[in-house]
Amino acid sequence: MTATANSDSSRRWFILALIGLAQLMVVLDATIVNIALPSAQQALGFSDDSRQWIVTAYALSFGSLLLLGGRIGDLFGRKRVFVAGLAGFAIASAVGGVAQSFGVLVVARALQGGFAALLAPAALSLLTTTFTIPSERNKAFGVFGVIAGSGAAVGLILGGALTEYLDWRWCMYVNLILAVPAAIAALRLLGEETTSAAKRRIDIPGTITASVGLFGLVYGFSNAETHGWGAPLTIAALAAGVALLAAFVAIERRVDHPLLPLRVVADRGRAGAYLAVAIVGAGMFGVFLFLTYYLQQTLGFSPLETGLAFLPMMAVIMPTGAIGQTRLVPRFGTRRLVTLGMALGATAMLILTGVTVDSSYATHVLPGLMVMGLGLGLIMAPAMSTATLGVDRRDAGVASAMVNTGQQIGGSIGTALLSTLASGAAQNYGAAHRPAADLVEQAAVHGYTTAFAWSAGIFAVGALASWVLLPNRAPKLEPDAPAELVFAH
Repeated sequence: MTATANSDSSRRWFILALIGLAQLMVVLDATIVNIALPSAQQALGFSDDSRQWIVTAYALSFGSLLLLGGRIGDLFGRKRVFVAGLAGFAIASAVGGVAQSFGVLVVARALQGGFAALLAPAALSLLTTTFTIPSERNKAFGVFGVIAGSGAAVGLILGGALTEYLDWRWCMYVNLILAVPAAIAALRLLGEETTSAAKRRIDIPGTITASVGLFGLVYGFSNAETHGWGAPLTIAALAAGVALLAAFVAIERRVDHPLLPLRVVADRGRAGAYLAVAIVGAGMFGVFLFLTYYLQQTLGFSPLETGLAFLPMMAVIMPTGAIGQTRLVPRFGTRRLVTLGMALGATAMLILTGVTVDSSYATHVLPGLMVMGLGLGLIMAPAMSTATLGVDRRDAGVASAMVNTGQQIGGSIGTALLSTLASGAAQNYGAAHRPAADLVEQAAVHGYTTAFAWSAGIFAVGALASWVLLPNRAPKLEPDAPAELVFAH
C-alpha cells in the first residue's frame, strides 16, 4: 500500500470521527433537554402545559424539514451544508442558553431542529459517499450505528450531570463545545464537491407538500399526547398530514427534479430498512420515556442517577453494534440480524413489564436494559447501512434524510401512542382499585408496564416486517473492491 493510500485511509477515519461527533450532537439533543426541563421551568416561570413545547418545537422543525435538508445537501454540496448546519446549530444553542423568556427558548429549540435537519442528512450522506470499500463501510456504519443507538442515553447522562452540577443552560451551551471544533475540522478535512448550477433546482411544490405534511403528522401526534386522539386539532393535523403526503407522492411521480426521487424508496430492502428504523424509534420510547419516569418518580433516582442507569445498555450496544456490522452482517445478512434484534427488543420490553412499586434496579430493570442493548446493537448499524446502500451519489442526501425522517416520525408516533395508552391504563387502574396509601404510585407503574407491553408488540411487528422486507444475503464482493452494492432477496 502506498503512502498516499495510507494517508487517504487515515483521513477517512478522521472524517468518521467528525461525522460521529455531529451525529451524537443531533441525537443527544433530543433527550438532553428533557432532564433539564424542571429546572428551566423554574427559572423562566412557564406553565406545565407550555413545557411540552420545549421538546415539540425541536421535533416539529427537525421532522418537517429533513427531506428538504437532505436534498439541499445533494444540490449545493454536502460539505457546505454540513458546516452550515454545525454553525447554525451552535448559534441556536447559544440563543437558547442565554434565553430569559419561554418564547426565546422555544424559538431557539425550533432553530436547533431546523439546522439539525441540514446536519443529520449531510452527516449520513458524507458517511455513505466517503466509505465505499465494503470492509471499511461495515466498520464505519458499525460506529455510526452505535452512536445512533446510544446517543439518547448519552443525552440523559449528560443532561443529568450538567443540570445537577452546573446549570440547565449548559444543556444548550454544551453544543458549542461540540459544534465549533467540528465545523473547523470539517473545513480542513472534507473535500469540495463539484455541483452544477444548472441542476440546482428545488422542487417547490414537493417541498411545500412534504414539509407541511410532515409538520402535520408530527404536530398531530404531539397534540394527541396532550389533548387526546379525539381532539379536533389532532384529527385535523393528522388528516392534513396524510393528505399532503399523498399529494407529495403524486407530485414526485411527475416533476423533472423531484425532492425525493421515488427510485430511492422503491427498492424493497431499502424501504424495509426505513421501516425498521421507524419501528425502533417508536418502540425505544418505551425505554427512554417511561423508564425515566419510573426511575425518578417511583425509585427516587436523581437526574444524574437516572442517566447513569442507562450506562449498562450503552456498554452492550457498543461492542454488539461493532461486531454485528463488521462480522455478522457479511456472514448472516441484514435480515437475520435485524429480525433477531427486534425479537430481543420485544423480549427486553416483556422483562420490564415485571417492574413494581417495590422492584429493585439490579434485579428488575438492569436485565431488560442489557437485552435491549443487544437488540439495538444488532438493529441500528445494519438498518442504516442498508437504507443508504446502492443509492446513486446524487441521491445520497435525501436517502439519508429518509432514515432520520423515519426515526423522527416513529418516535413521534411512539411517544403519542404509548403516552395515551399509559395514561388510560393508569386512570383505569385507579378507578378499579380501592384507595390506598400508594395507589397513585401503583397506578403510575401500571401505566408504565402497559406501555412496555405495547412496546413489546411494536418490536414484534418490527421483527415480522424485517423478516419479510429486508435482504436475505450479504453482497458477494471482494472486501476491498469499491463498487455499488446490490443485495439479493
